[in-house]
Amino acid sequence: MGRIPRRFRPILAGATLRDRLYACGGALAALCVTALLGYVVVGPEAALPFLVAPVGASAVLVFAVPASPLARPWSVVGGNVLSTLVGLGVLAFVHDPFLAAGLAVGGAIAAMSLFRCLHPPGGAAALTTVIGGSVVSAAGPLFAFVPVGLNSVVLVAMGWLFHRLAGHAYPHRAPRTDPAERRSRFRAEDVDRALAEVGEAFDISREDLGVLLREVETQALVRRHGELTAGDVMSREVVRVTMHDTPETARALLLAHDLRTLPVLGPDGAVVGTVGLRELVRPATCVGELASPPLTAPVDLPALALSRALSDGRAHAAVILDTEGGLCGMVTQTDLIVALCRALTDPV
Repeated sequence: MGRIPRRFRPILAGATLRDRLYACGGALAALCVTALLGYVVVGPEAALPFLVAPVGASAVLVFAVPASPLARPWSVVGGNVLSTLVGLGVLAFVHDPFLAAGLAVGGAIAAMSLFRCLHPPGGAAALTTVIGGSVVSAAGPLFAFVPVGLNSVVLVAMGWLFHRLAGHAYPHRAPRTDPAERRSRFRAEDVDRALAEVGEAFDISREDLGVLLREVETQALVRRHGELTAGDVMSREVVRVTMHDTPETARALLLAHDLRTLPVLGPDGAVVGTVGLRELVRPATCVGELASPPLTAPVDLPALALSRALSDGRAHAAVILDTEGGLCGMVTQTDLIVALCRALTDPV
């Protein structure tokens, strides 16, 4: 019995049941809206279809794997429209259906690769064009834009709206280069050489692959030294300010104690942000107006799990919270260096 459920697990790395259910709901809503708008634009009396089949395949990418380079808006819109234009070109000069089908799909792959909008449903769009019959041939170049282009644009817009409401980023944003990358044991050129050595194409951008590999390094370190928690290495005597304190008070505390970050507490004692000299350069009447969102972590988190967050150039310290969410300590970059030294000198 234990083996049967595993057969139904998503084969995509990182996929969860929750994400798949969201994808089902998003595709349902998006295809309904796309069909409705296509029906309104094309009209009930028009010979053109108001929804084309390749858009269903595009929906799978947009909603199930939005981080894929193949699901980016330019890939969806450009890939489908460009492939349809290729199919129309083939249809105009090649009348043998078997040869036309092969030329259309092959030409679509070449065109999408050239214009950096590779999108698997584009092959279906090209094939649909050459086997679509008199309706497609009569529409001419218009078919590439209505309904194919229209369907693709509406689908992308629905994808953006849905993922925004669901808390995901679409279009997927490649992670920015940060100091952690320069300190990693591998470089971008190492990733390029590894991909060239393997000799296969993978459905992930090089930037995302680099981030994933750096996170693998962090998780391997945590696995080997997970017994060392944030509570073990944190500074317990925490200098703090309240959101109603003046910027001058915060600046004086930072300089007096040689600190880079102070936690900012609200009226109920909860941590509402952090402040450092970087924030204090702006004019304000109280610290609460300048506080940045805090980097927080539970007291039982493995200390080395903070290595990436404290080395990306955005945060100098993590606020450590107890089991009830109250402030109980701080882990600074210095504290983390000490923890790393302890981990590297202790036997595995």
